[in-house]
Amino acid sequence: MKKICTLHLFNSKRAQSFRSIREDEVSRMIEKISKFASASKLVNLSETLHFLTSTIICRIAFSKRYEDEGWERSRFHTLLSEAQAIMGASFFKDYFPFMGWVDKLTGLTARLQKILRELDLFYQEIIDHLNPERTKYEQEDIADILIGGTDTIAAILVWAMTALMKDPIVMKKAQEEIRNIGGKKGFRDEDDIEKLPYLKALTKETMKLHPPIPLIPRATPENCSVNGCEVPPKTLVFVNAWAIGRDPESRENPHEFNPERFLGTFIDFKGQHYGLMAFRAGRRGCPGIYLRTVIIQLALGNLLYSFDWEMPNGMTKEDIDTDGHFTGQLGQLAGNILGGFRQLRFSGVSITMWKLKRWKLRVHETQKNI
Repeated sequence: MKKICTLHLFNSKRAQSFRSIREDEVSRMIEKISKFASASKLVNLSETLHFLTSTIICRIAFSKRYEDEGWERSRFHTLLSEAQAIMGASFFKDYFPFMGWVDKLTGLTARLQKILRELDLFYQEIIDHLNPERTKYEQEDIADILIGGTDTIAAILVWAMTALMKDPIVMKKAQEEIRNIGGKKGFRDEDDIEKLPYLKALTKETMKLHPPIPLIPRATPENCSVNGCEVPPKTLVFVNAWAIGRDPESRENPHEFNPERFLGTFIDFKGQHYGLMAFRAGRRGCPGIYLRTVIIQLALGNLLYSFDWEMPNGMTKEDIDTDGHFTGQLGQLAGNILGGFRQLRFSGVSITMWKLKRWKLRVHETQKNI
């Protein structure tokens, strides 16, 4: 399935063919937020961005769009939210295979099987509608594509906006860059976005500090030795991408949000540089790197171009809690297996995303003033 995605679905040429879908959906999102701004209403950015990314992925995969209202949209997003929650859960079997019975006892296994069956049925209904003669997919295949694409893209966008709300100076620099190119048209397309080095640096800095997959799971193909410790075959290990992005030995002031560190460099998203492993690396890297980065930069660029953002009345940037961390014993064990990192301390995206949903942003439309 990954080979099919890499060669036929997510290669740069194929991804370019989806440009009209991306630009149309981002334009719809901007129009929707404009209505909130005109009415001086608050915007739930987390919900808006999740809807944007899920709709783009759905249109690419199924040529089908779910409107803002309706039973199908409600059903789809309920299933997607449940799938994202269960995919982010910790299963004992992942760490200790002989303890899979604990997951059955807690109900996690049954919950996972139930949501996969429901997703499979939902996807198959769409596929049968598009082409009744089509053979059925394995239930995990489409689920992995849709959930992985939707969740990680939305999470990165929310982290980027969170960082910008906490650092208005960086936000102003990004807005000045994007508002000074492309004339006074009402939308920045992908050609315009390609000319924005600071926006690209901002995206990389966000992924460095808040990688979409903080711990990258791997398995040893054969027996090996790490720092004198013998590691047997098929041992589950984790690459601590969160710690790598904050390593003081590779970056000065690694915990600071500083997009300038990527300006004038040749560091890309392919994971070949120690300081940026957002989408993993090598043959096991993410096949949708190009598609994801284009969506992220297009959406982020237009959010900054079209609106001025501020916190709701009575709220300050200190009220935004981005310090959700997980340091449990299972996580410590996974970090110790690698032997190369001093401490396992990664950002709990699911925890923090939940907290972010508790605050909304006030926006002011600025297109008419540009």
